[in-house]
Amino acid sequence: MPSLDVTTLLAHVLLGTLAVVVGAIALGSRKGRKVHISAGRIFVFSMGLASVLGAILGALKFETFWITFHAGILGTTLVASGVLAIRIRTSGARRLFIGVAVLNALNAIGLFAGGWYATTQPNSRLYGFAAEDYFFLFGMAVIAFVGDLKLILGTQISKRHRISQHLIRMCIGFIIAAGSAFTGPGASAFPEAVQNSGILSLPELTIILLMLFWLWKTLKKPRPLVADQ
Repeated sequence: MPSLDVTTLLAHVLLGTLAVVVGAIALGSRKGRKVHISAGRIFVFSMGLASVLGAILGALKFETFWITFHAGILGTTLVASGVLAIRIRTSGARRLFIGVAVLNALNAIGLFAGGWYATTQPNSRLYGFAAEDYFFLFGMAVIAFVGDLKLILGTQISKRHRISQHLIRMCIGFIIAAGSAFTGPGASAFPEAVQNSGILSLPELTIILLMLFWLWKTLKKPRPLVADQ
């Protein structure tokens, strides 16, 4: 029988691949429609479970997958807070959101510490990953934490801003999943010529551009009605 870490890795990869596919459908479809909602629910399930398994894998095989531990926690908190951001006006969702925000903050501290410690090493790497990798995930966690504070401390959070926080968190989680599949460990599945062409960076760039587009659509002020002359 395959060992626990092999089974965890296989499940992590399969769920991560599913998250990339349905994430693309959810991000590219019109928001609020049945396709978006259905794909979004599958994304939350697959991305959330893949992140949890990634964190477990990172803990089991910390010598080679330590950063996966932090990435798994980050992905889990992003998906969880993304779902809770829409419902934060209810007391139960708010308490859960605060708990997730605290976990995200602790993970951000760990990422910064890992990145800083890597810079003190001769090759600027910690358990096989460069300091920049830790600082990149730290930046993602900080973006989410700033949004956490806005939602927790804000007294009047409009529906548009709650939706925008939901969108940002889901897209950052999607970027992490796509990065793992195309420019991270998953890149080894592609021919060397493709790896060196830079084309594998396009999915992440596309996600960022679509995120900015949908944020603009969400946050733009509606045009005032003009009375007929």
